[in-house]
Amino acid sequence: MSSITSLVQSVDWLAIAPPTLAAAVALAVLVADLFLPAARKPLLGWISTAGLVLAALFLLPLLDGDRRTFCLQGHPDACSYVVDPFTVVIQFLVLGGALLTALLSIDTIKDHDLPTGEYWFLLLSSASGAALLPASRDLATLVIALEVASLPAFALVGLRRGDRLSSEAALKFFLSSVAATAVMLLGVSFLYAATGNLHLSRVAHALTALPDPRLATLASAGVALTLVGFAFKTAAAPFHFWVPDTYVGAPLPIAGYLSVVGKAVGFSGLILVTVQGFPSYADVWGPALAVLAALTMTVGNVAALRQDPRRAHSAVRLLAWSSVGQAGYLLVPIAAAGYAHDPAHAIGSTVAYALMYAAVNLGAFAVAALVARTRPANRLTDYRGLYARRPLVALALGFFLLCLAGLPPGIIGLFAKVTVFSVAVDAGLAWLAVVMAVNVVIALYYYLQWTAVLFRGAEEAEETEAAGAPQAVPTGARPPHARIPAPLATAIALATVLGIALSGAPQLVLRFASGALL
Repeated sequence: MSSITSLVQSVDWLAIAPPTLAAAVALAVLVADLFLPAARKPLLGWISTAGLVLAALFLLPLLDGDRRTFCLQGHPDACSYVVDPFTVVIQFLVLGGALLTALLSIDTIKDHDLPTGEYWFLLLSSASGAALLPASRDLATLVIALEVASLPAFALVGLRRGDRLSSEAALKFFLSSVAATAVMLLGVSFLYAATGNLHLSRVAHALTALPDPRLATLASAGVALTLVGFAFKTAAAPFHFWVPDTYVGAPLPIAGYLSVVGKAVGFSGLILVTVQGFPSYADVWGPALAVLAALTMTVGNVAALRQDPRRAHSAVRLLAWSSVGQAGYLLVPIAAAGYAHDPAHAIGSTVAYALMYAAVNLGAFAVAALVARTRPANRLTDYRGLYARRPLVALALGFFLLCLAGLPPGIIGLFAKVTVFSVAVDAGLAWLAVVMAVNVVIALYYYLQWTAVLFRGAEEAEETEAAGAPQAVPTGARPPHARIPAPLATAIALATVLGIALSGAPQLVLRFASGALL
């Protein structure tokens, strides 16, 4: 009887409330879809949005304190679920990104005739897995959370039935992710065989004193394979090949979701396994991540620079390659943590950069979704004269692009890049700082080029479009000056306000993020 009692654990329901609420609303939406008539299906979108808002509000009671649940009996340091400042920051990013995606999706579902119930169920399921991952503190829960976040995303990418691009994107995304998961699971199995533990705190302790050299070799292989698996998830080069085609084939809100929430999932998992699980192997993963960071930012920015502005979907492709380049910047502080005496400060730079990137990149995708309503090819040339047609939208997109470039008035973008640069220098990675500086200059060109296009005169834009390839406008498309749907306008406004707020207090963002781990 006593042995059975020792296995019973109390559950901290408040701690697990954010991902649990998202999952519960997903199930409620799936059931409601069976009974609602077609005319009432849009109600599911508002229920889903309200569920995400409620899940985010449950983060407020978690701001002050360290909560742990699902711990081993007699070992309070070995827990499967931990809510600390790092968890709260990443869950806020995930749920906020999912909320903006939901606002973008309400009209996209109607315009493209996507299956409503399935869409919202899959989006909420993915968000629940993404919110679970930063709280996970054992390797099994990490892998499960990663797959709960990823599996619904495969279906969301391919949800445009009969669309060849969508099907191809879903297949490529699925195959690459399955390969990443297989590699990661192999690495986790090696680590478990070498250490006999899955909890990160116990794995870290066991790796410092492996009794047999053969176990040390097995553990080294496990660390390397686990890092390769996360490199796929974060779209780090050379494991980035799925990104551009996936973003083009997916519905635009889902492309934005993958660029922000998908990256947050991958990077938070990478931070946990390296800094908390493998600190004794910092001399292995530190240099490896530094090389990956340099390669990733270079590949992403050079490919973005080469985009043909007249090519169909060139705007989305540029954002896709830009996201690969931004992933390289995000990797820099994680690599620096392998060399730093204070890993928390280095990791705080990644978290602060991720917050900035999430707000402005989703804002850019929101504007791209608006332009796609009348110009479905979504070429870069379609943005010519946007200021003459929609001045506020053009100003918002210009602000987002300048933030991504790291130029005023996008102060938060400049501050985030300077912070990452200084972390690399402080860690002794001067060569990586030089590579980053060169890539920032490369990125300036294509971000400023797109920004300049927005403010070209309307007459000049019309002449240029007339000289270029004709562009078909779908039947029933809105005229260029049609009223912006309220959910889409709200998403653009929220992203703009958040970007301006972050630009107004960049030091607060870094101070909060620096205390988010360890």
